[in-house]
Amino acid sequence: MDRLIVAIDGPSGAGKSTVARGVARALGLPYLDTGAMYRAVGLAARRAGVPLPIRDPRDVEKLARARTIGLSASPEETVVILDGEDVSRAIREPEISLYASAVSAIPEVRRVLVARQREIGASTGGVLEGRDIGTRVFPDTPYKFFLTASEEERARRRYEELRSRGSGDPFEKVLAEMRRRDRDDSSRPDSPLKCDETYIRIDSGGISAEQVISRILAEVRRRSTAGS
Repeated sequence: MDRLIVAIDGPSGAGKSTVARGVARALGLPYLDTGAMYRAVGLAARRAGVPLPIRDPRDVEKLARARTIGLSASPEETVVILDGEDVSRAIREPEISLYASAVSAIPEVRRVLVARQREIGASTGGVLEGRDIGTRVFPDTPYKFFLTASEEERARRRYEELRSRGSGDPFEKVLAEMRRRDRDDSSRPDSPLKCDETYIRIDSGGISAEQVISRILAEVRRRSTAGS
């Protein structure tokens, strides 16, 4: 499965990371969390004092071009390097989710990062998770999956994840921020989050991550065999 690209898209909290890791592990491919790259730009913007809402997108465009953002990928995880610093944990802070959504709506930022994602994927193959992998980054891959779940289920998962990291944000705040993120991601003019007929849509609510992984693996193997 040399240079195999599996695209897993969907909104925040749908279980993409857990599923993508499991699929990557089973196929022996790198796991590439492309959303982490937008989070890294968001972190850089916050550190540079860029306020939300972003007043001048050109400030962030310059940051995206000037900063060195790298991914060190394995089937287990994606380590994110920003200007030589491992920021894998720092980019998971709740405020960075809002920054990530804001910077990802800037077309020039997307162009910079999409080019880098294509370069990495074309070189190594991988299981890529994000919001526009199957529509923008690798639209020609036949292995495209869209994970979703109800707002409440996705917010509950995010709430539990944050609690495990020591965050005390109440569930209502997590739900409100998730709704805002969904709205921003779906309404941005450049590469909005969407699921078209080229995807296999999977509702991850009420089923285990292992069941989702098994379904994706079965479909990848079926299509791979059919295309050989």
